[in-house]
Amino acid sequence: MRGEQHMSRSGSGSLPRYILQRVLLVIPMIWVILTLVFLVLRVAPGDPVSAALGGKLNEDALDQRREALGFNRPLLEQYWEYLSSVIRLDFGTTFSDNQPVLHVVRDKGGATLSLTLAAFAVALLVGIPLGLLAGRYRDSVGDVVIRVFGILTYAAPIFFIGFLLQVYVAQPLGLPTSGMASPITVFTVQPTTHILLVDVFLSGDGTAITDVLKHLLLPAATLGLLICGVFIRLVRVNILQTSQADYVEAAEARGISPGRVTRNHAFRNALVPVITVIGLQFALLLGGAVLTESTFNWPGLGQELVKYINDRDYGAVQGIITIFAVAVVLISLVVDIVNALVDPRVRY
Repeated sequence: MRGEQHMSRSGSGSLPRYILQRVLLVIPMIWVILTLVFLVLRVAPGDPVSAALGGKLNEDALDQRREALGFNRPLLEQYWEYLSSVIRLDFGTTFSDNQPVLHVVRDKGGATLSLTLAAFAVALLVGIPLGLLAGRYRDSVGDVVIRVFGILTYAAPIFFIGFLLQVYVAQPLGLPTSGMASPITVFTVQPTTHILLVDVFLSGDGTAITDVLKHLLLPAATLGLLICGVFIRLVRVNILQTSQADYVEAAEARGISPGRVTRNHAFRNALVPVITVIGLQFALLLGGAVLTESTFNWPGLGQELVKYINDRDYGAVQGIITIFAVAVVLISLVVDIVNALVDPRVRY
């Protein structure tokens, strides 16, 4: 009792203190990630300018580009300049087409964001109910089928799932299998936010909204199925654990139906670990978006990254990967804060 009072007085479980600790931890995490990105892209043989533009420019022009971009300076000086630029939110320019990386992210990031959020919705809408059913009817035929489904969707290559949906779902239902909208929709909708899904809703054009949603359905399902197995397993395991808790047994002893006990008591606590892993799954979704966008010819940041990798454009690759990494860290921070709001125990 005294220990609890001392802990309460010390404020070690307060939400502001917890948020401050998490924010302070983010700084070294981002520094380590930026350092790794910088070093990995410089261990490759040759210099980035020659890799991206070799054969396109003569040697004098290449030397001028190296000097302009600072690749003829010492590595530590380049590293300091890189960190300083990121702090100023300057993520560099592409070598192949000489445009700021932020412009690439602005133009292509909206498509990837729409796909990622839609995939998250699919994963949650499929994974959580199936996990709840599997935990509620443990060791039944349905439980076995759901667990096998979760394992297969997580283990199967994402391009294979996309191919199956294209062949066995898209053709019978008449769904599009390429692009994020019909050419007429892209041409007529005013690009206000650079996020086509938002722009079509702002336009109020029902035909355009339907067209964009149809194009989004299969890529989102493909990417969402990638991680729904994780949610199935998490919810199932935690339903089984919380079903053995004292407060659940007490609720059952009061005559409350098993289904109501599962929904109102066990299910709420089973959602806590789901919230915890959302940040990690977001990183997995970003990685899966690269393959999904290539499979469905989705004009997002992942497909653009593949193009720059093929062009050996290290400036663009470094900038885009840096933005991806920082986004994952910041989303993990937000998830930690939300988790602390949902479950006060994590603050201690």
